[in-house]
Amino acid sequence: MKGQSPFIRDLRRNMRLRGYSIRTEKTYVRWILEFIRFHKLKHPKEMNKQDVIKYLEYLANDRQVAVNTQRIALNSIAFLYNKYLDQPLGRFDFIKSAKPRYLPTVLSPQETKDILVNLEGIHQLAVELMYGSGLRVSECLRMRVQDIDFESNSILIRNSKGNKDRVTLLSGSIHARLKKQVAHVLELQETDNQEGIGPSMPHALGRKYRTAFRSPGWMFIFPSTTLSKHPVNGRWCRHHLHQTVIRKALKRALAKTNIRKRVTCHTFRHSFATHLLKNGTDIRTVQELLGHSDVKTTQIYTHIVGEHYAGTSSPLDLINEPRAIYA
Repeated sequence: MKGQSPFIRDLRRNMRLRGYSIRTEKTYVRWILEFIRFHKLKHPKEMNKQDVIKYLEYLANDRQVAVNTQRIALNSIAFLYNKYLDQPLGRFDFIKSAKPRYLPTVLSPQETKDILVNLEGIHQLAVELMYGSGLRVSECLRMRVQDIDFESNSILIRNSKGNKDRVTLLSGSIHARLKKQVAHVLELQETDNQEGIGPSMPHALGRKYRTAFRSPGWMFIFPSTTLSKHPVNGRWCRHHLHQTVIRKALKRALAKTNIRKRVTCHTFRHSFATHLLKNGTDIRTVQELLGHSDVKTTQIYTHIVGEHYAGTSSPLDLINEPRAIYA
């Protein structure tokens, strides 16, 4: 945290004491800093609700950001005032972003296969987990040995979006390769342990149980190939693979196919949900597997599979039928 103001350093410490993830911390700090810069470096204590509204409406009108982007900015600033400064903003109205949320890109089963066959090793295994279990790329890469239950074909996702845990499916088709990967990473952990190093641990837990990094359960399924310093305590450790590793592999695999859709790691989570619904899975089940708090979030996939207009025929089909009622 060198080079940061005492205000930002203390803000980060506050978030860590509350158990916020490093990723959430970075996101919140980024938006809080942008909010401060927008108001010419004025201290947040000297600003009020109207200053917050002015910034949020600037994002909507001038920057024309998406609805979710504006919401993230609001959540960041709300944390600043409601929790850190203890100056609750209360309820207020502001112009919400008009930039619409687009329907997510979804691959067909054949397109999914075409991409998977052009991936190899841990890259293929990671993408198969994202598609087969409906994982975000961050959830996939943060997975540890203790999170996998081969007997019940399930995966425990810890501290996901919204600091929630959930259980999702594990495809039986990847058991053998996943067990082989587990054996490989445990060998790597043993080697690291001989040097007094292990997988990076959640800060509070690592401080309480100083030898927990030696436990096989805490080893990452997809560990980084290099060592790094823990962002909180500064100790050398082995973190998980960076997301860019999987994204670059996916980009190379996509270039070898004839698929012209915009495909990202998240596309496989979208495809997981859509294919389950197409195969008749109840929407509430899909909601639980994805970890959505509100079924309305899951319902976006019903638009992709056409459930919202099920049973409705196009008028063009009617007039083109041999025994059309208009004949």
